[in-house]
Amino acid sequence: MAAIGITGGIATGKSAFTDALRAVLPQATFFDADRAARELTDHDREVREILTATFGDDIYSRGGDLNRAQLRTIVFTDPEKKRALEQILHPRIRHQWAIEAERRRTSTDLFFADIPLLYETGGEALCDRVVVIACSPRLQLQRLMTRSSLDETAARQIIAAQMPLAEKISRADHLIWNNGPPNVLAAQAEMLARALR
Repeated sequence: MAAIGITGGIATGKSAFTDALRAVLPQATFFDADRAARELTDHDREVREILTATFGDDIYSRGGDLNRAQLRTIVFTDPEKKRALEQILHPRIRHQWAIEAERRRTSTDLFFADIPLLYETGGEALCDRVVVIACSPRLQLQRLMTRSSLDETAARQIIAAQMPLAEKISRADHLIWNNGPPNVLAAQAEMLARALR
């Protein structure tokens, strides 16, 4: 069965769309790159040691929790640090989902990989189709500011550090436009599910 990548810009609604797909395709398998990254940063000893060596001892609290806000600030203000983080996490995440995708090739169930930086990491080569979740730039900015408690300057900086959303849209096999209410997103999930079946 096909391996389908789900991607888009930050705060465009990838997780909401994936949740809507889960509701209409309960038998499908989903890989979540953000969850895999959290597992690595929280539980993988080697990754924790590399992060500490790269970003400093205070990147983890005394209780062992990753200071995600501090890490985000570092990587979005320093391109070299951003590349360093990507080199630590991306090959490990890609390895995990490539194995899962390959395992699912013999299954009759659909396999979806929610990968925020799919195009940036060349991950589309492992996908049969790619779905891009997009919304207007104004709404993306508002969502990011609200979700992450950021001021406009910081939110714009984070968005600008990613591949332009227009480029992702131009490369998509399927486009989901997420400017409306949740029921519109759910309807698009239903339409995609029918098309993929």
